[in-house]
Amino acid sequence: MTDDTTRRDVMKAAAATGALAAAAPAFAQGAMPPVDPQTKYTSTPFPEQKQKWPALQREMKPVPDCGEASYRGSGRLTGRKALVTGGDSGIGRAAVIAFAREGADVAINYFPTEEPDAQDVARLLRGEGRKVVLIPGDLTDAAFCRDLIARANRELGGLDILVNNAAYQQSKESIAEITDEQFDRTMKTNLYAMFRLTKAALPLMKPGAAIINTASVNSVNPGEELLDYATTKAGIAIFTKALAKQVAKQGIRVNAVAPGPIWTPLQVAGGQLPGKMAEFGQDTPLGRAGQPAELAGLYVSLADPGNSFTSGSIFGANGGTASKLAPSRIFKQILNAPQPLG
Repeated sequence: MTDDTTRRDVMKAAAATGALAAAAPAFAQGAMPPVDPQTKYTSTPFPEQKQKWPALQREMKPVPDCGEASYRGSGRLTGRKALVTGGDSGIGRAAVIAFAREGADVAINYFPTEEPDAQDVARLLRGEGRKVVLIPGDLTDAAFCRDLIARANRELGGLDILVNNAAYQQSKESIAEITDEQFDRTMKTNLYAMFRLTKAALPLMKPGAAIINTASVNSVNPGEELLDYATTKAGIAIFTKALAKQVAKQGIRVNAVAPGPIWTPLQVAGGQLPGKMAEFGQDTPLGRAGQPAELAGLYVSLADPGNSFTSGSIFGANGGTASKLAPSRIFKQILNAPQPLG
């Protein structure tokens, strides 16, 4: 694909921010004008589309907005060294762009066939004078996971932010349709890789480092068609909380972001059941799916050393979906319990 095509694809993403991006210089650094979250991005149903896994963001219709034209940094991560898995596209790409513009050097891991997307984001950020290291490879390979950490640490000159974001998702109506191969790949990509990467990274991390995992609204409210995926996301939530307790004495913070329906390549590579693409995100209280750019600030905040007391927490970004969840029995008991005086 030509550079001209790449520029057109980047402009598609930029267009999603519309007049907001054009008006940005009129506001103070890091500030944004008030925008109605219902209309900030399109609520038009997405057209039915499918790509071979793992899919390319540049070929999606519409192209997701990862903050290419809208995110402006203010030096919050100056001098930091970050590794982001799945950083070529979607949520990982939004984190990469935000980290780089906040002053961090970034290594991006991605599946080898996602090279065009990885080159797009690397070209963008290198053009802005940022250091970007590209490390393709399959996270289901245990040896590669260890090598990925070693290489990122070597090429960045250290490692103090790890974002475990890459995921595998395939929707199936019934457990009977989930093959052993699919279940195995889902577990190895979403859980095993996170375990292996984190285990390899911790000895290299110093006090003040941060680990950020990508969980999901499916951690607590699983979609019935995402049985194996939701299982891994619930595991990520517990892993995050338990690990945070383990490494607190090392001065390392561990948190997670739990997105709701976000428009990423996962959706067009088998993440939605056939014929259901138009329904994606339409049932959120905001009436639309989210864009990756809307999560970038969360990842920056969890990496920011200024938020040094935040660890073992999971932050939702779900368009209000959590408000639809019925309180658990325990939560109801807490609400109804007599309150202490004073």
